[in-house]
Amino acid sequence: MTDNDRPLAVFDLDNTLADTAHRQRFLERSPRDWDRFFAAAPQDPPLAEGVALARESAEECEVVYLTGRPERCRRDTVDWLAAQGLPEGRIWMRRNNDRRPARRTKLEILRELARTREIRVLVDDDELVCEDAERAGFTVVRARWAAASAALKVAQEREGRT
Repeated sequence: MTDNDRPLAVFDLDNTLADTAHRQRFLERSPRDWDRFFAAAPQDPPLAEGVALARESAEECEVVYLTGRPERCRRDTVDWLAAQGLPEGRIWMRRNNDRRPARRTKLEILRELARTREIRVLVDDDELVCEDAERAGFTVVRARWAAASAALKVAQEREGRT
């Protein structure tokens, strides 16, 4: 079976694989400091549950990453994934000026991927993303192993930032 025949396991990054707790403070002030929030991402500790699930998924699936992080964070993201020993995989990121809610951008990409590949699972911490993906017929694992952040939730839904 070639990689193109394998089903996809789609993983979110922030609070699914990467613990963002140390950088939440940049979102808890007014105005939010997005530049510093994203600049601190390379220091995110890995979340053991998510990392283990990604590695386990790679045994049967091609692992890909679907994040609300802006495109300008690509190099840091690629380096972070490699430093954690996570499976190599394509990374879908938000355009730098895209402010749509994560549930819209992610569902759009999932549907596009599903046209040509089986999506075995989506693993994400955003409840709204998970609910919409399930309604669209995708199998979802809710990443509930990181501390919830009200500021990040607002950022994902109302500000279209992550």
